[in-house]
Amino acid sequence: MRGRQRVKTVVDLVEPTEVAPAARTATAPPAPPVDVDPLYGVALLKTAFELKRRPEGSVDDVLRGVLARLRINEDEFRAFLAQQGGLLAALGQKR
Repeated sequence: MRGRQRVKTVVDLVEPTEVAPAARTATAPPAPPVDVDPLYGVALLKTAFELKRRPEGSVDDVLRGVLARLRINEDEFRAFLAQQGGLLAALGQKR
């Protein structure tokens, strides 16, 4: 192919078939959803930046400082982290 020629793409349309829903295994009921504040992601990023800038600080101390500056309730934020699969624990283990 020369210049700006492109390969033509062929799309085959396939009719969806009915599939029986998979049986769910018995597990613990999911945690009740926590209202997600848009600042939670910002708090996670700021915490990561602070930990990179000050490696001698503990994760909990840095997190408390970031949450205080952003005026985020610490208990609600930790409930959000627990719902997300322990992001804070993973953050602390990487240190």
